[in-house]
Amino acid sequence: METSKPHNMKCIIVDDNKLSRAMVKQLVDQVEFLELKGECENPVEAFNYLKKEDIDLVFLDVEMPGMTGIELIKNLEKRPIVILITSKKDYAVEAFELNVADYIIKPVSLSRFMAAVDRAKELHANKDQKVETNTKEKDYIFVRSNSLLTKVKIKDIIYVQALGDYVNIFTNDTRLTVHITLKGMEEKLPQDKFYRLHRSYLTSLSHIDNIEEGTAYIGKHPLPIGEQYKKELLRKINLI
Repeated sequence: METSKPHNMKCIIVDDNKLSRAMVKQLVDQVEFLELKGECENPVEAFNYLKKEDIDLVFLDVEMPGMTGIELIKNLEKRPIVILITSKKDYAVEAFELNVADYIIKPVSLSRFMAAVDRAKELHANKDQKVETNTKEKDYIFVRSNSLLTKVKIKDIIYVQALGDYVNIFTNDTRLTVHITLKGMEEKLPQDKFYRLHRSYLTSLSHIDNIEEGTAYIGKHPLPIGEQYKKELLRKINLI
C-alpha cells in the first residue's frame, strides 16, 4: 500500500470530459509534490467524495451537467484549495470572488500549470500560520508559523487580500500569507483604522491616496470598492 509523503498535496480532478481529466492527470504526474487521490466525473460525485476524504487541492472544471464547478465551491462547508481549469472565461470574476487559487483557460501549458500549483503549494505551506494581536495597545500583530513569530506593526499594514481560508497581508516591503479568513483578520485589526471595502479586500484608511468611481488607490495600486461598502467608506474618510 502506497503511503503519502508528509509534504505532498493530496488532489483530485473534477471534470465531466474524460480527455480533459487525462490531460490534467498527465500534468499532475509531472509535479513531484502532487499526489492524485481520485477523479470525479461530476460535481455531485466530487461533493460526496470531499465530505468523506481529506483533500488539499481540487482541479475543477466549471461547466458540467447537474451542477457547475462554481456551485460546488459555494456548497462545500470545508473548502480545499481550488484551481479552476476551464475553456470559458465568463466565470473568472465570480470565481475570484470565491477566492480560488487560480483560473486557467484550456488548453493548459505545463508552465501555466506549474505557476498555478506553486501558488497552491504556497497557500498549503502556510495553512498552520496564525495571527495573534496585542489586544491592550493594538499597535501590532504577530504572524505565527510553527515556532517562528513575526511581528508586524499595524501602521505598516497597507491592505489585506482574501484567499479563501487564507489572507495575504501586504506592507510596504513584505507579503505574508496567513491561514485566517478575511473576517477573522478584520476582527484582529482596529475598526477605526481599517475598512472592508470589498468582499475580498480590507484596507488601511490612512493608506488610501485616491478614490475614483469604484476604485480606491493605494499609491498606484488599485483596489475594487464593492457597491455595498461605498457609502460607509465615504463616511469614514471624512469626505467634505
